[in-house]
Amino acid sequence: MSRFRNYWVYSVGLAVAWAIALTVALSFRGPEGIQTYLLVFGGFCIGWVSTTIARFVYPPPKRWNWPQHHA
Repeated sequence: MSRFRNYWVYSVGLAVAWAIALTVALSFRGPEGIQTYLLVFGGFCIGWVSTTIARFVYPPPKRWNWPQHHA
């Protein structure tokens, strides 16, 4: 299971979850009602990009980096 402990896999999972949530919101609320959800999604994307940049600029301490052979 540690092979799925990857930031990019988590990012793809979040993208799929947002796609499903926005599709459901669009089907129930229509094009006019989804604008609030799109604003929240936009704010989430801004935050996600900033945390992604921070992860590369300030990587976690070595003690949090698990060895690749850890099961």
